[in-house]
Amino acid sequence: MNKAVTDGVVFMPTPFSDGLDVWSRSDGTPGSDTYDGFATAAYVPADADFSGCLEILKTDATQRLRYMGDTPILPGCYLRVTARVKAISGVMPAVRIGAWAGRDNGTQVTGLTVTGPMVQLTSYGAVVEVSAIVGVGNRGGVDMVWGTEPDLGHFGLDLTGPNGGVVRIDDIVIEDITSVFLRTLMNWVDVRDYGAIGDGSTDDSAAFEAADAAANGRKVLVSKGNYRLASSVTFENHVEFEGRVTMPDAAILSLTKDFELSSYVDAFGGDEETALKKGLQSLLNNADHESFDLSGRRVSLSGPIDVRVAVNNRDSYAQRRVLRNGQLRAETSTGWDTTSVTSQATYSASNQWQLTGVSNIANIEIGSLIEAAGVGREIYVKEVNVGAQSLTLSQPLSDAVGTQTYTFTRFRYLLDFSGFSRLDKFEIEDVEFQCNEICSAVMLPPTGVVNVIRNCVFNRPKDRGITSIGEGCQGMLIDYNQFNSAEGGLTTQNRSSVAINTNANDVKIRNNRASQFRHFAVVSGGNGVIANNHFFQGDSSGVRSAGIVLCLKNTNTTVSGNYVDNCFIEWTNERDPEPDFVSGFGFSGLSVTNNVFLCSDMSAQFSFIIVKPYGQNHRVNGMNVSGNLFRSSGGTINRVDRVDTSFAGLNLAAMRNIHFTNNTYLNVSNGVENPLLLSHAQNTHAQTWVIDTANRLPFGGYTLQVESLVLSSRPRDTSNVSLFATPYTSVREGGGQDQVHAIWPEPVRGDATLRVRMDS
Repeated sequence: MNKAVTDGVVFMPTPFSDGLDVWSRSDGTPGSDTYDGFATAAYVPADADFSGCLEILKTDATQRLRYMGDTPILPGCYLRVTARVKAISGVMPAVRIGAWAGRDNGTQVTGLTVTGPMVQLTSYGAVVEVSAIVGVGNRGGVDMVWGTEPDLGHFGLDLTGPNGGVVRIDDIVIEDITSVFLRTLMNWVDVRDYGAIGDGSTDDSAAFEAADAAANGRKVLVSKGNYRLASSVTFENHVEFEGRVTMPDAAILSLTKDFELSSYVDAFGGDEETALKKGLQSLLNNADHESFDLSGRRVSLSGPIDVRVAVNNRDSYAQRRVLRNGQLRAETSTGWDTTSVTSQATYSASNQWQLTGVSNIANIEIGSLIEAAGVGREIYVKEVNVGAQSLTLSQPLSDAVGTQTYTFTRFRYLLDFSGFSRLDKFEIEDVEFQCNEICSAVMLPPTGVVNVIRNCVFNRPKDRGITSIGEGCQGMLIDYNQFNSAEGGLTTQNRSSVAINTNANDVKIRNNRASQFRHFAVVSGGNGVIANNHFFQGDSSGVRSAGIVLCLKNTNTTVSGNYVDNCFIEWTNERDPEPDFVSGFGFSGLSVTNNVFLCSDMSAQFSFIIVKPYGQNHRVNGMNVSGNLFRSSGGTINRVDRVDTSFAGLNLAAMRNIHFTNNTYLNVSNGVENPLLLSHAQNTHAQTWVIDTANRLPFGGYTLQVESLVLSSRPRDTSNVSLFATPYTSVREGGGQDQVHAIWPEPVRGDATLRVRMDS
């Protein structure tokens, strides 16, 4: 910036050759005495060092020379006043720049510094240059800080010291040097001023770091160009990108004051995929921020984001980090193509977490879904050991002992964390996953604790919403999300997509909504909470699938406050490599409370709670079903509970600690209870009263106990005389072993109320 150039402002005084009548002997104000015709001063047209100069004999204690023209003082403008002086004879004085500060009305502004640094002349004929800088602002290097009150100045030279010396003075120069202060006047520094080339090949890393160090709170400007950064760069100041940068995968760009996606998109010239990868890389490598904000932007992806590849200097991470506030959108590309590999492998119940002798193992990817006879739902490849020809499973297989052919299918995910060995406390919130029927959404790491996915939307995943391939879901929180299926137009039996699967313990699945998946949640861990969700899986065909699949018999899981809409809860032991019951608790620890169950236009055989043993002799040992509303719309169903005997039934004689109480049944023929309260009216005389439970014991159970029998009318013998006697009871009577016999000493008739149980 130069006002003389840009605005035509005149700062330069006239040369001495134009006359001395404008050069004052005092303060330079109009009417002051000049050097024109002054006896001890003269213009010298020729000098060995000066083309023309003023020669003065010093006669005053402070001999002043001031230009009488008004030199403007402008905000933001800095002037340097320079004089070149040499001693000719006599006593050598000291010299300095001097000035007078005034207003437009001609009055003086007092209390200001009006002199520059003093310089003593020390030898005859030696040219000495003195200068001073004057300006409004108090900046480093400014000798005369005048503020905003002065409008003009009269500038020149002071001679101090003893009198009698003769000096010659070259034409005084006043110049605009605002450009010297430009970088401190502006709120930015340009990387090019610190050596950046921006040619796409020169390494500009050092220049970027130098510019950031010099910024000192100002913004760093990456001006137009293509800058190659061969090493990691951290900006401690705000940065603005007009140009773009390129970096190797291993180099980290940390924008500590602008840590959000938009800044990274600007840095990488609009390349959103690279920007997202570099942002995630910095997120897991910088302690100055805990979250990466997607700026509410949509990021279009042509292939999966392998987060471990993006963060290629870390195999694990355990500090809380958050990805939030944006949309990830899959665009049509071959990068989303599912791969499928078939291989022969061997499984042993004694080595239940591995497949061994795996052929073609080098082509099997970590995170592949495993399918074959005896393989339960949602079992994945957790680890691959090519040298040993073995792979680690996410869960044991149910009935696959021996050697057979397996199919390994690898889905593609918008965010894939499977490359980490461990990732703890990673959170994704307020992110929409636009899968567009061409990919899945999130694959969790093999191991991790308390990862979180909340307030997200999973739109039309091709295969899976959230996939766990190991224990990366330990203690996980899945809260307030929406899962919208891509298979809504298919009948239920033709769907294959799954919203969520888990393997580890202590998972919380709460306040989510899911529509028309094959399964909402396939849960393999224990001690979980599934609460306040709405999952809907209906269609017009009249066939329904499980909304929740509980894959461990010892589940210790609470299912509470959900809206179970046209689907059911299926409880299995499909993770048992030796599925027959030998010892232990059996099916235990399930609490189903305060849910709303609804089905529409279903066959009478439909049920809401199904236990499916994969082996013989299993029992239910600890189950609470209470406070629920079961409703069938458009028809009546027989019962809400059922045992799926595809592989085996339950050992009904060994049932333990089952509570089916305080439920509401609408359009359900047999509302089950345990304990079951029965009212029996014996209208004919009989010594044995046959009391039927009317198929109202859970799971078609046996009558194993009679808790109480209360006579509700007087028992009368054949003579209609009251019989004062007490009957005893016999349980497990009748063909279904679901009757109770009350046995009297003689034939009687009357009424009784009983509480019976199908457990013990």
